[in-house]
Amino acid sequence: MFPVQLTDKNKRYPEATVGAIIVNNSGDIFLMKSDKWKGMYCLPGGHIEVGESISDALRREIKEETNLDISTIQFHSIQDCIFSEYYHEQKHFIFIDFVCKAISEIVKLNEEGTEYIWANPHTIKELPVEPYTLKTIALYNKAKIVNEPLDRYI
Repeated sequence: MFPVQLTDKNKRYPEATVGAIIVNNSGDIFLMKSDKWKGMYCLPGGHIEVGESISDALRREIKEETNLDISTIQFHSIQDCIFSEYYHEQKHFIFIDFVCKAISEIVKLNEEGTEYIWANPHTIKELPVEPYTLKTIALYNKAKIVNEPLDRYI
């Protein structure tokens, strides 16, 4: 049973979102803290707008939240986020995540981010990172270690 009782009047649907593991030239991953995730580190991203392609949404969200331009976009994973205790409100998201390369490292956060870090992917678990981001990065690290395509772990 879901923690929220839904009726026909307030029936809602999962919200499709995009996010990215953004890697710099040193192999570090971009993380930002967000009050939406109780001040924890997370990946940048957001909603796909009606009429917008997934790749356009990803580029737009990354640019809006971080001012970063990205390239070499590769699909990574999909996961449900159903009423997370770490998110500031009860939502059901479908996270569609990608791995991409930062074209530059000049960051300017919008109002959704409070601070950012370029972190070593193998030491991220030592930081206050929300669980969905930790899972996404763990899959990224596993794929790199075994040198297999990332989409094998969907």
